[in-house]
Amino acid sequence: MKLDSLQDLFVDELRDLYNAENQLTKALPKMAKAAASEELRTAFEEHLGETENQIERLETIFAQLEMSPKGKKCKAMVGLIEEGSEVIEKDGTDAVKDAALIAAAQKVEHYEIAGYGTVRTYAEILGFSEAAKLLQETLDEEGTADKKLNDLAQNINAEAESSS
Repeated sequence: MKLDSLQDLFVDELRDLYNAENQLTKALPKMAKAAASEELRTAFEEHLGETENQIERLETIFAQLEMSPKGKKCKAMVGLIEEGSEVIEKDGTDAVKDAALIAAAQKVEHYEIAGYGTVRTYAEILGFSEAAKLLQETLDEEGTADKKLNDLAQNINAEAESSS
């Protein structure tokens, strides 16, 4: 796809996020299963439901644009998920592995926050007010997920420190 206009870039970035979210729906159950902390497991499971809703929002935006959401592979998410998979496969104490899972998940959240903030701004500039509203909804959810991970990290990181 050529990038000749801000709208071209908007669509390209939306496709990247769509693919990223779809990859995440496959990774989150694995992260939940690997979590020793019940609270962390629940957070991953709840975020899976949010991620599925975020995919639906993106599909709504693509329907409004009369375009397909497919056509791009998010290489950044491939790498972020691969890093999370490495954590799952390592041996270690439960608290330390949970701390590592939180770190991996926060990298994902920060990537998504950057992406959604960017496309929301593009939508506003392009006059796609409904898309901007939907993207802001997702951006708010990603921020809340990041805060929840920060809160969980307070206890889990302390447990990780005391277990070493």
